[in-house]
Amino acid sequence: MAMAMAIQGRKMRIYGVMIMLLSCFAFRICSSSDAILYESFEDSFEGRWIVSEKDDYNGVWKLSKSEGHDDHGLLVSEKARKYAIVKELDQNLALKDKTIALQFEVRLQNGLECGGAYLKYLRPQDAGWKAREFDNESPYSIMFGPDKCGSTNKVHFILKHKNPKNGEYVEHHLKNPPSVPSDKLTHIYTALLTPDNELRILVDGEEKKKANFLSSEDFEPPLIPAKTIPDPNDKKPEDWDERAKIPDPDAVKPDDWDEDAPMEIVDEEAVKPEGWLDDEPEEIDDPEAAKPEDWDDEEDGEWEAPKIDNPKCEIAPGCGEWKRPLKKNPAYKGKWHAPLIDNPNYKGIWKPQDIPNPDFFEIEKPDFEPIAAIGIEIWTMQDGILFDNILIAGDEKVAESYRQSAWKPKFEVEKEKQKAEEAIAGLSDGLSDFQKKIFDILYKIADLPFLSSYHPKIVDLIEKGEKQPNVTIGILVSVVVVILTVLFRNLFGGKKRKVVNNSETSTGAPESSNSQVSGKEKEDEDEKGDDADVAPPRRRPTRREN
Repeated sequence: MAMAMAIQGRKMRIYGVMIMLLSCFAFRICSSSDAILYESFEDSFEGRWIVSEKDDYNGVWKLSKSEGHDDHGLLVSEKARKYAIVKELDQNLALKDKTIALQFEVRLQNGLECGGAYLKYLRPQDAGWKAREFDNESPYSIMFGPDKCGSTNKVHFILKHKNPKNGEYVEHHLKNPPSVPSDKLTHIYTALLTPDNELRILVDGEEKKKANFLSSEDFEPPLIPAKTIPDPNDKKPEDWDERAKIPDPDAVKPDDWDEDAPMEIVDEEAVKPEGWLDDEPEEIDDPEAAKPEDWDDEEDGEWEAPKIDNPKCEIAPGCGEWKRPLKKNPAYKGKWHAPLIDNPNYKGIWKPQDIPNPDFFEIEKPDFEPIAAIGIEIWTMQDGILFDNILIAGDEKVAESYRQSAWKPKFEVEKEKQKAEEAIAGLSDGLSDFQKKIFDILYKIADLPFLSSYHPKIVDLIEKGEKQPNVTIGILVSVVVVILTVLFRNLFGGKKRKVVNNSETSTGAPESSNSQVSGKEKEDEDEKGDDADVAPPRRRPTRREN
């Protein structure tokens, strides 16, 4: 295992050098490319990114290395906080009539149980707006990225589009978006917007979703509204009858219809099975049970032997008083109801009449709002979320080059580390299987009759061992010591214990209400401490439930 870890460490150092070289190479290539905005977070983000000063947003952003790398990113540092940070573009970016690639990396270093890790691409704000006032009310053009909480598990893509008829902005959500990867590796998310109205969502460079902005099948609600809508002023007439069937008004209950007849009756033809033991109870006192020597009737109450199944009943058809079984009543008909007939006044299900939609419009291309800033505004229950390599590019190939140079080498290092950890975990699982067999044997040993008085102590040791697998050997030695001690006392003298075969040493009998330990009794047991292994707790034996 040590050799494997050493080899793994050597591989990670080699990969680290590769990342540095490729990153430098990528910078030289991409710096002269069509990258409209690129943020690697290799330098302090202060001054370039503005943290919201709104009271609700008290989450602290930090510049932090990605675990296992020398690469830095923007870190969500605390759990259960709201975070908001924004970077304004030097000039507004028009999205019309061109290909635009929106891309960024996210690493969920502690997983993601409930929270968002998406970006907001803000449209130009109202006059007087300041970046430090950024919050969830700041209007955006596009929201894109992973979001997971409860039943929500998707890579969001939301377009806010302005209706040219009424001037209202509507959120249009991508239908059936891809799900969020569930591991803790760095993943890269790409949204490609093309001039032919196409949207493509890529996760780690692999296309997961293709959609058309103008298709009603791809967005909810559709960008292009319906031509007609139900008339909001239309009301259902009072005499409108929507009942397709009605009870027959001419039907009469038959004279022989008995509504009070029971569903089941006693089967008078049933005969008691031969060999039925009328005088034998189903349960009897356990003949092998003995009253403990230290049982105090005044303190513990009258001792009662635990119940066991009557062995005579096991070979007989039954025991106790025999009663005829019930059978279905042939005369049972239940409550009488008039049969249903077609409603002569049925007019169908009413709905308002359609009228032309005053907000209907037709377009050949979406009217994208320009992007004026990029913001991260999230409320998350998770820490350790790391954002990196945020890119806006005017060419799909530029986005691909960043994936290959900045993301992929880093991702490969993480995958190799994950494989090594899984291999080690596999060895640990094998050891756990071995330990499980040991614990199973120990539980069987604890059930041996001559150890009954020590059963609670031994079981307690085993349960501690299951919670702390690293002390398995110590637990095994402790149980062996207990066994040898009991054998020594039985062979060479000492006060022998009588086996108490009551419900306390039985593993299957449920407890009745009279077996509950009171608070005072519990306190007494706690005060005894280590003396608990000297004598079993005093309590009334339970009876078996029927």
